[in-house]
Amino acid sequence: MQYREFKDKKLSLLGFGAMRLPVIDGDDANVDVPQTMRMVEYAMEHGINYYDTAWGYHGEHSEEIMGEALRRYPRDSYYFADKFPGYDLANMPKVKEIFETQLQRTGLDFFDFYLLHNVCEMNIEQYLDPQYGIIEYLLAQKQAGRIHHFGFSCHGELPVLKRFLEAYGHEMEFCQLQLNYLDWEFQHGKEKVALLKEYDIPIWVMEPLRGGKLAKLDDGQEQALKALRPQEEIPAWAFRFLETLPEVKVILSGMSNEEQLHANVETFEKAAPLQEEEMAALMQVAKELAGEKSVPCTACHYCTDHCPQGLDIPHLIELYNEHVLTTKAGLFGFIAPMALAAIPQDKQPAACLHCGNCEQVCPQQIKISDVMGDFVKVLGGQSE
Repeated sequence: MQYREFKDKKLSLLGFGAMRLPVIDGDDANVDVPQTMRMVEYAMEHGINYYDTAWGYHGEHSEEIMGEALRRYPRDSYYFADKFPGYDLANMPKVKEIFETQLQRTGLDFFDFYLLHNVCEMNIEQYLDPQYGIIEYLLAQKQAGRIHHFGFSCHGELPVLKRFLEAYGHEMEFCQLQLNYLDWEFQHGKEKVALLKEYDIPIWVMEPLRGGKLAKLDDGQEQALKALRPQEEIPAWAFRFLETLPEVKVILSGMSNEEQLHANVETFEKAAPLQEEEMAALMQVAKELAGEKSVPCTACHYCTDHCPQGLDIPHLIELYNEHVLTTKAGLFGFIAPMALAAIPQDKQPAACLHCGNCEQVCPQQIKISDVMGDFVKVLGGQSE
């Protein structure tokens, strides 16, 4: 396992993300606990020492499950990261209540790393508003030893990141950033990295595969990369890109089964940063991908908890993207209509109330109601 130094610690470059644990029957809130326990055991045996969870993951079950999994090991053998759920504005006045509950759920006495979750356009005002006392309370917990390192995650655009750093950059020890070779240009990742470097804030990476989008490319793109590294699997290219960036200390991967975990561990066993020609080839792939019309959903499932209709929004957006990209290529799109036919009518895109609840908690700021409406239109009413 590769490691990166952070202060007095050596962190595994591959971090275990607990947002996409294995589930039963496709139910995000029904985690396959035995498989998760095996995965944590394998991760510990193979040198992964950083584990990341959050309040809302897996219907608020992830914290408890990860706490149970890791309490089997000496407390100094792993680093546990959790987050304050500011992606939901209703939580802003509840920082003390939530923090205490998180410690109870996990069964831990302290968090090695604790983050403000998802600083972005929809919550920057609240995070900066002193009436909530969020940062002051959490800094007090750090002073008391209940938080060892304090940072934040950010899905927001560059102006939001700048504004937050101007206010609290001197208090932040690390930033968890959505970063991958597609978003290097597409979401101004390069500029965000440079800005954080100005504040001497190291980077933790989330969405290295952009919700799985970068795990599989089209035949031409795969062939171009395989010509340079015949033995390298396609998902590994995304990790190698991040490995090449010295500012990156931890790369979080949300692994949904043991096969993915084993493959990622193998990738991170040896360093293999990209060379100039390889980086150029990967940037060409990124340029091609950015040119595709798609909705940038990462399947975080925050939206599903706030949908009064109980729609599986990430799945519907996945079908929408597939249909749009297929028809754009001049092919007959049959996969989406076929999949929708197996979904009850009251769970299809046409059932969307356009209430906007989901959009209030979407890290990607997707206009989900517009997507659902357009889905109905492009299918010619097939989802009604």
